[in-house]
Amino acid sequence: MDDTVADRFGTARFEAGRNRLASLAYRLLGSAADAEDAVQDAFLHWQAADRERIRVPEAWLTKVVTNLCLDRLRSAQARRERTAGAWLPEPLLDGDPMLGPADTFEQRESVSLAVLTLMERLSPVERAVYVLREAFSYSHAEIAEILDVTQSASQQHLHRARNRVAAARRRGSEVDPADARRIVEEFLAAASSGRTERLVALLTDDATGVSDGVGGTAAQLLRFDSPQRIAAVTRAGLKPTAAKRRLAGGTPAVHYAFVNGAPAFLFVLGDRVIGAVTFDLAGGRIATVRGIAAPARLARLAEVWRRQAPDTPLVAEW
Repeated sequence: MDDTVADRFGTARFEAGRNRLASLAYRLLGSAADAEDAVQDAFLHWQAADRERIRVPEAWLTKVVTNLCLDRLRSAQARRERTAGAWLPEPLLDGDPMLGPADTFEQRESVSLAVLTLMERLSPVERAVYVLREAFSYSHAEIAEILDVTQSASQQHLHRARNRVAAARRRGSEVDPADARRIVEEFLAAASSGRTERLVALLTDDATGVSDGVGGTAAQLLRFDSPQRIAAVTRAGLKPTAAKRRLAGGTPAVHYAFVNGAPAFLFVLGDRVIGAVTFDLAGGRIATVRGIAAPARLARLAEVWRRQAPDTPLVAEW
């Protein structure tokens, strides 16, 4: 096989697994942009490698991507960004191949915004073991090979990771899509009309809220830790006014969507997604509200949205 044919074959083989590698990197990093960079770096490693000596390309590439992600998580820049109070997982629209395997409840939960946030409490190695085991069903022998640890160490890392995630999350059954849509529509209607009491009633008693600020301009994430505070902020932020339309650059439509497996609504101006509000539900009420407006956080979601045929909006002119 001459070099040109070998390069084409090698590229085709890599591209066949790109989505799986991107899904792995996204779960490890919580950022679509960083995941794409890690996968591209892996491609450069693949091109430079002596591929005739690689017996199992999928295993080799999984190891390369995992360790590239671990290097990123351990970097001083990443530690600064993630401890400065301004880090939030990058949301992805359901149907995006970067969300990866979704055959089991554990796989779907592992890519939820709630669990991606909770994984920030884990060490980089704990995070890698958790993702490889929970989302991709690798055995401890395989994980040990990928991370250059013993099988016993892999088991211990997984035990600690599961305990830390479980201790901080609400684990519930999957939400019925019809119930999810009804709750979100009620929330939007109450917020748009300024009905604070109805908003409070839709929230759990220990509900939390987080926002990156109007237009994504907050230096740190804004956090709200009571139903009353969330309702007040939501009413102020989502009730439409002429001033808000000027700030948005027009009159957006509001569309219902699923983001990382959870219900959400998107503010769409033309073909641009300019804002997203996502929800975690528990017991028929809203446990977490996230407001996301930073263009960098919405870049991939907006790109995937543009490739889809738009549905009928919840609100045609907000």
